[in-house]
Amino acid sequence: MPIKLAEKRKALVKIVLPAQPTQQDQYAATELRDYLDLITSAVFEIVSEPCDQKGIFLGRAAGRFTDPDPALGEDGFRIKTVREGLLVDGGKRGVIYGVYELLERLGCRFFTPECEKIPCDTDLTLPDLDIRQVPKLEFRDHNYHYFATHPRFAVKSRLNGNFPQIPEKMGGHMSYAWFVHTFDRMVPASVYGKEHPEYFAEYDGARCIKDGGRTQLCLSNPDIFPIALESVRKALNEHPECRIISVSQNDIHKGCQCAACQAIDREEGSAAGTLLRFVNKIAQALEGEFPNVIFDTLAYQYTRAVPRITRPRPNVCVRLCSIECCFAHPFDKCDDERGVILPDGTRSSFITDLKNWGGYHDRLYIWDYVTCFAHYPAPFPNWRVLKPNMQAFVRNNVKGVFEQGNSGKKGGVDLNELRAYVLSKLLWDADCDVEKHIREFTDYYYGAAGACVRQYIDTLCDKAERDDIHVGFNDQTDTPLYSEEMLDKLDAIMDEAEKLVQGDPLRLWRVGKARLSVRWVRLKNKAMLKNELDPNEVTRFFTDWRAYGLGRIDEWVAPESTHRALLENKWRGVSYYDHWIAEGPEIY
Repeated sequence: MPIKLAEKRKALVKIVLPAQPTQQDQYAATELRDYLDLITSAVFEIVSEPCDQKGIFLGRAAGRFTDPDPALGEDGFRIKTVREGLLVDGGKRGVIYGVYELLERLGCRFFTPECEKIPCDTDLTLPDLDIRQVPKLEFRDHNYHYFATHPRFAVKSRLNGNFPQIPEKMGGHMSYAWFVHTFDRMVPASVYGKEHPEYFAEYDGARCIKDGGRTQLCLSNPDIFPIALESVRKALNEHPECRIISVSQNDIHKGCQCAACQAIDREEGSAAGTLLRFVNKIAQALEGEFPNVIFDTLAYQYTRAVPRITRPRPNVCVRLCSIECCFAHPFDKCDDERGVILPDGTRSSFITDLKNWGGYHDRLYIWDYVTCFAHYPAPFPNWRVLKPNMQAFVRNNVKGVFEQGNSGKKGGVDLNELRAYVLSKLLWDADCDVEKHIREFTDYYYGAAGACVRQYIDTLCDKAERDDIHVGFNDQTDTPLYSEEMLDKLDAIMDEAEKLVQGDPLRLWRVGKARLSVRWVRLKNKAMLKNELDPNEVTRFFTDWRAYGLGRIDEWVAPESTHRALLENKWRGVSYYDHWIAEGPEIY
């Protein structure tokens, strides 16, 4: 039966904690109290059991009225109306997620850290509820900057991965001791390269000795194992709070080509076999010391395909990467011909590799890509593939997903706030109503311009689908997707959007920020394809970019390098360096 929570600014129920609450119980209670206060303008009270009146019972306080449910794990929750009031029970994070689910059922929406939709209802009634949710993904993560800087918002979004730094009282997160591309941490070329070149990858008959992760290890050389093992042990001892460590290849395109490594690659039918033999050996050696640690590795580029022989140990996680894919069409329907070349010369598609890994590994994770890293502002037409791709992951036994987006410390454009919101919803429930989430977000965040933003998205995606345009993670802007006709259409839509919010300064500011996407593509294509550069237009764009508080336009270089490249008719600022990471980290 419905429960009256407040009437005429008077709270009619109490929030009830167990006699010995966890810190997560306490946090959940405080969040619930503060939002109920905000909705009703009443003052709700948090009490400890026993409670002899109707209440909202949290954590173990709810357990008095229902049987335990171990299958909830750390993240699952139950919300149920009973005669005594409302029960919100769950795991360590689940009780917090249950509170946010309850608030969403009452009409709250948590769109961004600065944009929340909170109803006002001084006579608040709670409908009859019976909800149980357990996410299929145990690891849910993306790297949009404000989730790392706003852990409270990351919890509201139900992320629990490596990037959002969520404190324990908010449920904590699944942090890595090392996060991917770790060969150089295990056996640094700067330390061992001069005296032991045989530790490192051979290419064209010569050992490649480059520090900074620009070579691979020779995994067939047994002498590197004790060095790597001790490095991993040291990292785990230094980070006892971490439950995952990555033992994975560096970020270059091929593994060691020496005769011994190549022989294993051919035997396994994939270089992943050579890698897995090494990772398994480390995981087995350290399992007794670190029984709760997962040893993570990559199925990435040359290691993407499943090996014939070697299987991951139970404490090993393989993270399959989609970097070669087209992101304008669903993985299982795209006819793009890009693929990984296997040792026998044949090609393997991503969807084939996904099905193969999912069929033989019970802890498969994904690294997916959801933006253009060469040109962060470029309109990325992946809106209609986010859901079918997430469904494909879940359907193929994936247990964790990381969506790599714009990691710029000052954020970006291309409707990133909306994309991050939709991704968070899909990471929790791959079958969620994406159209509803997009509509709710755009109508509130962009106000009267919401329908225009949806038209902008549809126009972009229609073009990619109609003309069968394949879009990669690192493409330049000289593609048919960004024809002059297309850019004109998108600008016309945004012209109308601006007209509709002329009397709404906040929404007008947000529309203006979104328009930077098309402005950037026009500037870049004029300079590169027509050798046209209007100094006033360029200066205005970069000063507007700075006025919006934005940082990198390209993943790897500062906007100053991107500006200089534009002036000198270069595609990217990384062309000024020998290696794309050479400029260094983002500093402001």
